Amino acid sequence: MNAPFNPARAASREPFTAFVCDEGTAELMRPITVELGWSPEKVNKGGLRNAVQTLAVSASPNILFVDLSESGDPLNDINALAEVCEPGTIVLTAGAVNDVRLYRDLIASGIQDYLLKPINPDMLRDAFLQAQTALNAPKHVEASVGRPHATLAVIGTRGGCGATSIAASLAWLISEREARTTALLDLDVHFGTGALALDLEPGRGLTDAIENPSRIDGLFIERAMVRASERLAVLSAEAPINAPMLGDGAAFYQLQEEMRGAFECTVTDLPRQMLVQHPHLIADVQVAVLATELTLAAARDAIRILSWFKSNAPQTQLFIVANKVPQAGLLEISRKDFEGSIERRIDFVVPFEPKIASQAAKLGKTMAEVGKNQRGFAPLTELSRRILEITDAGEEGEAKAAAKGGSLLSKLGDLKALMASKKK
Repeated sequence: MNAPFNPARAASREPFTAFVCDEGTAELMRPITVELGWSPEKVNKGGLRNAVQTLAVSASPNILFVDLSESGDPLNDINALAEVCEPGTIVLTAGAVNDVRLYRDLIASGIQDYLLKPINPDMLRDAFLQAQTALNAPKHVEASVGRPHATLAVIGTRGGCGATSIAASLAWLISEREARTTALLDLDVHFGTGALALDLEPGRGLTDAIENPSRIDGLFIERAMVRASERLAVLSAEAPINAPMLGDGAAFYQLQEEMRGAFECTVTDLPRQMLVQHPHLIADVQVAVLATELTLAAARDAIRILSWFKSNAPQTQLFIVANKVPQAGLLEISRKDFEGSIERRIDFVVPFEPKIASQAAKLGKTMAEVGKNQRGFAPLTELSRRILEITDAGEEGEAKAAAKGGSLLSKLGDLKALMASKKK
């Protein structure tokens, strides 16, 4: 509902419409609408049900007020409203339920504000003024003209190496530091933590997309994405673990396609098993970030994944990030030995910072945001800058990874020798 703004479409709409449940709220609202230059006749009775029926057959206004007092399940009913409400509409709601969780869920679903009844006239006036300000504010979509879309994937060599943390941090850095509209797509459908890392409810958008790929279009993306900020939106899921998400991967690929049209950058948190199940997801990925720990198991799987990219996606620029690196004396494998086994250099090293990790989890923020003044997280800022340099330059900037040399068997042989020496 608070989707990218389209001035041409907005110009043909009504500036304001309200649907309220009681005459008292209507009487309170009418003089305020007159103050703001709106017609008091646009304050209608009927609440959410009337709003859905009316907007199903008519254009949405620029600002929509909906009374949820008679709704038994406000969150699900808002989803019904989203089905008929055009993108660009700013939605204000009111209700009698005083629940912080409900408020957060409604805001996450895309509404502008939720007012508690009985409504204070000053609060209502302020809410309308803030909606007008948001409506008239400069839109960041305009800045994307002529700038190529950036597509990157973050893959972990092993579970627990922090790939999701890096993906969320890169998405935050690109959206905030580089001022680009960014989509974070978490493809771990059952156990993904992309939304959790940003203190958001994942919603049903991703599971709906997998179950009904034919529904995926630009409007679906606008409604399904959960906004973390003005420039950052997340598509994640917590699908029931007794319900396998089956499919040929067409839904995932189509999601990536639609995101290219709606955002300036797409960051995909890609579970490593997806490389086996749906290799076509890498076809249009310009940059891949391989997150790893300095362990024997991670070295083995880094070799295998690097070999996979060399055979299946040679066009993709690869960066290797050693994440959660402890003090030198606590390493399972030294950086030098790790680089020797995978036959290429580690591009960036992110240190293990348990205090910042704990604080980020408590605040529902990314590691990059919480540690933005910490020296240890400077590599992530540099990585985000390098990624955009490559994607902005297009084909000319896509320098291939420097990893050349022996076969996969020879690399595994070197790794076995390293493991044998460790045992001695």
